[in-house]
Order: sequence, then C-alpha cells, then structure tokens
Amino acid sequence: MEVGPQPPMLPRMARRTLLLTCLVGVLLASLLPATAQTAVRSRTTLSALDAGVVAELNGIRAAHGLAPLRINPKLAEAARRHSSEMLAKGYFAHESPDGSPFWQRIKQYYGAGPHGFWLVGENIVWSAPDLDAKETVDLWMGSPPHRKIILTAGWREVGIAAIHTGAANGFSTGPLTIVTADFGVRR
Repeated sequence: MEVGPQPPMLPRMARRTLLLTCLVGVLLASLLPATAQTAVRSRTTLSALDAGVVAELNGIRAAHGLAPLRINPKLAEAARRHSSEMLAKGYFAHESPDGSPFWQRIKQYYGAGPHGFWLVGENIVWSAPDLDAKETVDLWMGSPPHRKIILTAGWREVGIAAIHTGAANGFSTGPLTIVTADFGVRR
C-alpha cells in the first residue's frame, strides 16, 4: 500500500491499521499450474461471479452507509493478473512470489498518475469446488481484516477477478475457484 498526501477521512492510525490489514495474507500449499486455455475459459464463465461480488460488496456498503464501489478496468486487470498468477505459479498470498508487496503489483495498473493521492487494498479467497458471490463476500466479512477492507469508507473503485480451474492439487484434489478483489481510490 502506498499513501500520498493525508486525506481527512483516513487519519494516521487508520492508515496504519489499513496497511496491516491489507498485508494480511494466507499462505497455503502450492497448486499445479493451470493452462492458459483453462484461465481464458474461466474468465468467460465467471464474469457473472465478478459482477455478483461487486453487487454483494455494494449491498453491504450501502447497509453501512458507505458509498458504492465503481468497477475500474485497471483494478480489474490487476486482480485478474493476480488470480491468474497465483493459479499458474502455485501460491496463495497477497505478496508476489518475489516477495514484493501487493501494492507494487497493483501500482503497475492503477498508479497515482496525475493524482496527488492513491491508496489500494486487496482481499483474496479460494474455495473448492466453487464459490458464489454471496459465499465469497460472506467469507471476507467473517474475517476481521477482510471485513475492515470492505468497510473502509474511502474506497471508490474496485476490480474483481474470479478464476475457476478443474484441478489444482496444492489446494484440493478437484476443482477450485480463486477470487481477487482490488480496492482503490485516487484524488
């Protein structure tokens, strides 16, 4: 996570807490690489899941009096790349295999640019065999660090990427779904 000029809605303690929250990642056993064909097919069949997760997130945010999230294609591309990379390289974490933090990866797609301020957060989840949108968001809401990211008032945009594969031995002996949600705000 990179923080620019201090926004009034996110005081110093909240930024520290958000940084710690965003860096919480779950490391699990590795999985076998998926083929590019499986990933492409999955993107087509799971686009409804991506949209459903955004709708679920916005429903929860509305219930808490928070602004809805707009889909941002650059955040969606960052999320897609991360879900695909985790599946192909056999890991499950916010950090990249080289140890670099998640915000550096996202910055390649959704950097500050001409904006004086930018902030990003990330939630990831996997389940075998499948997840629907409600299950995905319920899992995140049941985890205090992930819940905190969802309920951060400052987010304005989100990118979602769900990928389903038929076999991933490191995670399960059968099908599984990985979902990445990248949250952002730029001003």
